Amino acid sequence: MNTDPFPLDAITSNICIVRGQKVLLDSHLAELYGVTTKRFNEQVKRNLERFPDDFMFQIDEREFDALRSQFATSKNQSAGRGGRRYLPYAFTEHGAIMAAMILNSPMATQVSVYVVRAFVKLRELVVSTQELALRLNHLECNVELITFEHSAFQHATEEQIKRILDALRELMTSPEPVAKRPIGFVIPDDPPASTKQ
Repeated sequence: MNTDPFPLDAITSNICIVRGQKVLLDSHLAELYGVTTKRFNEQVKRNLERFPDDFMFQIDEREFDALRSQFATSKNQSAGRGGRRYLPYAFTEHGAIMAAMILNSPMATQVSVYVVRAFVKLRELVVSTQELALRLNHLECNVELITFEHSAFQHATEEQIKRILDALRELMTSPEPVAKRPIGFVIPDDPPASTKQ
């Protein structure tokens, strides 16, 4: 029986890829850490020096539209931002851990462990997917090699069968009759020209 208060699937389902990085949005982290998004972002802004670009970045309008359709957020809420006046911040795994540290609450500390596990689970899925892709490539190469070898074998076999058939046809055709030499002394029809002059 699973007694974890935060099932990993609930966290991993909120992890999305933005700019080639796996991230959690500020609103998702705030909810996980048990604070409002406003309070969460206030704490982050007070500690901006702890959040370099590889920990946190603000997404742009195009990225937000793509995420909104991904998470099926209603477009009717305050200009499509769910009551927000600004674009959300995206936090990488390290940024999510740092956010738990600056909130400094028992719940944030406890939940950050699950956040890390969720990111690790996604990494393992990516690795297993890459291994599967490598195995498929290897299998494809083997199939191509077998097909090539089979084709070469088939061609060689066809050549051998053709030679056998040609030899059988030669054996089946009657040989051209050879003029028989008469037996005994035969005088040729045309005497040879005299060699005397």
